[in-house]
Amino acid sequence: MAAVFWDIQRVILVDFLSRGETVKSDSYIDTLIKLRARILRVRPDIDIESVLLLQDNARPHTGIRTRETIASFWWSTLTHQSYLPDLAPSDYYLFGHIKQGLRGKHYENDEGVKNAVKKWLKEQSVHFYKAGIHALVKR
Repeated sequence: MAAVFWDIQRVILVDFLSRGETVKSDSYIDTLIKLRARILRVRPDIDIESVLLLQDNARPHTGIRTRETIASFWWSTLTHQSYLPDLAPSDYYLFGHIKQGLRGKHYENDEGVKNAVKKWLKEQSVHFYKAGIHALVKR
């Protein structure tokens, strides 16, 4: 499983879970801390306190400690109704394209898959990410 954070220009962070691991509040908070550091590094042109986060309403994303962490970063979140995959750009746009891009390929282990996913994401143009964000407006 992977958490992918991206914007109109590129993927900012891909955070893979170990096989069999599930997302819990503590692990999601760790991911958000990594995300903040990564944004500061790859997008120094934006105000880090102006981040608008779109995430579904799974418990690790909506728990008190998670909300406190997001608030401590001065980030805002978009309201997300009960789980609606057509409102999650990664679900309706990004993951389908990744699957299509890797279809028919075989990997010897999890690291091979992770590397292939990261490589595929890096190869995509700014136009690809921009189209995915703009598709959210239509949805």
